[in-house]
Amino acid sequence: MRKRVFLMLLALVLGVSLIVGISPAIAKKKVIKWKMTSTWPPSIDLIQADYAFVKAVNQLCKGRLQIKFFTGGTLMPSYEVFDAVGKGTIQASGDWPNYWAGKDPVFDTLGSYPMGLTPVDYLVWYYNGGGKAIYEEAYGKFGMMYLVTGVTPMECGIRSNKPVKSLEDIKGMKIRMSGKTQGKLLKDLGAAQVAMSGQEIYQALQKGVIDAAEFCSPSCDWGMGFGEVTKYWAVPGWHQPASVMGVMINMKAWNKLDKDLQEDIKYAAKAASIEFFCKQYFDTIEYTQKFIDKGIKINRYDNAVLDRILKLANKHTEKTAKNNPLFKKSMKSQIKYRKGISKWRAMEAPFSFGFNPKEYPNLD
Repeated sequence: MRKRVFLMLLALVLGVSLIVGISPAIAKKKVIKWKMTSTWPPSIDLIQADYAFVKAVNQLCKGRLQIKFFTGGTLMPSYEVFDAVGKGTIQASGDWPNYWAGKDPVFDTLGSYPMGLTPVDYLVWYYNGGGKAIYEEAYGKFGMMYLVTGVTPMECGIRSNKPVKSLEDIKGMKIRMSGKTQGKLLKDLGAAQVAMSGQEIYQALQKGVIDAAEFCSPSCDWGMGFGEVTKYWAVPGWHQPASVMGVMINMKAWNKLDKDLQEDIKYAAKAASIEFFCKQYFDTIEYTQKFIDKGIKINRYDNAVLDRILKLANKHTEKTAKNNPLFKKSMKSQIKYRKGISKWRAMEAPFSFGFNPKEYPNLD
């Protein structure tokens, strides 16, 4: 009897030891590993949204999902990341949606739009006004899930070596400016849109290849050296009142995750959005002053200029919406939100982000 009890206890101990011994190996096999890259190289501080997202995911998922991040350009050229994620070559990449407007015009509404949504507008519309479903539908057509990871302040505006005080001053200028609708507006104003990557702008301004350029927020523009190669700064940045940063995730990789991991990733994106948004806005204090201390002269367009640009933008919005159902759906959703919040925004002034357009494009 004693021998039988001893043998049973021995078997139990050995069994427990075996389980303890192999459990780390089993746990290791269950770790999901993703590769993520970005459209941004480390020299452009918009990559901070990606850093914040990866950090939050790796903390919240507690080892069950691990993302290894590769800065923009290290795995592939930045313009290839959209297709790479869609095809599953990599699991994820940070981006700015407007880069993909050539694939579908709806993307021109999701990263920024001339005279469009402000940073706070984008966040409120995305989380509460139906925007999230639009992003998921747009990227879903290409086999991807999408999460917003941050929003910049208003883009700085046009930087040049001649003063730009009116729309007449823009005529004949070659301007580096992103965005499909932005290019149409420049053409309306008698200027030429020049497409080039952020890394090319400094040298193009220095050598006079272009007459002016825009890129992003004060901290980003300062870090790219624009204070060294320009003398004038025209505001506001009507071409991009905000810019949305986000992460594209391969849909098959996303669907393989347990629901709780998907929720952790969504919370990681929210955490990154707050971190990036607040830091970008706070940095406007320091870096706007740096440009001023450098001697950069700031000129502001009057309201009549913005009224004219709004009319031109609405014209292009109406034209594009006629042939692009998802573009129209996105813009109608944004307009519904803007009209809905306009009364409160008027009451909130002057303690408010954003502005109320005097008119809206007719999409019906």
